Amino acid sequence: MSTVAIIGAGEIGGALARQLAALDLVSRIVLVDDLGAVAAGKALDVAQSSPVDRYHTAMSGTNDIAAVAGAAVIVFADRAGQPGGEWPDEAGLTLLRQVAGLNQVAPLLCAGPGQGRLIERGVNELGLPRTRLFGTAAEALRAAVTAITALEAEASPSDISLSVLGRPPQQVIVPWDEAAIGGRSIPKVLSAAQLARLDARVARLWPPGPFALASAAARILRTAITRAPRVHMAVVAVTRAEGTPGRSAIMPVTLQPAGIAAIVEPALSSRDRVRYDTSMSG
Repeated sequence: MSTVAIIGAGEIGGALARQLAALDLVSRIVLVDDLGAVAAGKALDVAQSSPVDRYHTAMSGTNDIAAVAGAAVIVFADRAGQPGGEWPDEAGLTLLRQVAGLNQVAPLLCAGPGQGRLIERGVNELGLPRTRLFGTAAEALRAAVTAITALEAEASPSDISLSVLGRPPQQVIVPWDEAAIGGRSIPKVLSAAQLARLDARVARLWPPGPFALASAAARILRTAITRAPRVHMAVVAVTRAEGTPGRSAIMPVTLQPAGIAAIVEPALSSRDRVRYDTSMSG
């Protein structure tokens, strides 16, 4: 893969550029921001660390949105020098329209936690395929839930396997019956009171912080680039068959370099199926 364009040189964009460069999976990363000097400065900072960490990814920064034209992947991150960093609703849609016009094939990843509305409008108003335009923040939420579960179970996060589904922050469900710690079903390790305590904390984990969001986007990009057979959580536009159309929700997906390869039907208990269907139609 040649170039990844990251739109926005804020905290998420800068952290993503650093993490993705260190993976050494792409030949070039370009940071694009209205504050071109900030984008160029962060790109230079990442480039100067390459001899230390021994990666070869070329870095550049610019304020020219036309830089997305030849990119293999485009990531919407956060703007430099702006509180919250994300684009207002209409400004975001205008930017998305412009980017999609400049590059009609690259997958469009939304790394920010507040970009669900942009995904919804991009699919429903601009007609972009939902397999091309989707969000990565859900993977950061899964990591956060994994972290607090590990603390509750006094276990290593690497031993825990779980999913998150639905609509953040209030309509997220964790299918505990399908989750595991070291190969053991979590309900056999944790008590009902412990699981209820974890459920009560899930909504407060949204939005994840910029480093977690950057790590999630980098991980999803790595899976897509390498075609690894992993299932990730992604924010995807909902169809009528899945719930309320015109909305977005967290769903399990598999990936390929062009974007989402498939949306995976979650394996759920009867109780979790009712909770999931309620969240999707809410």
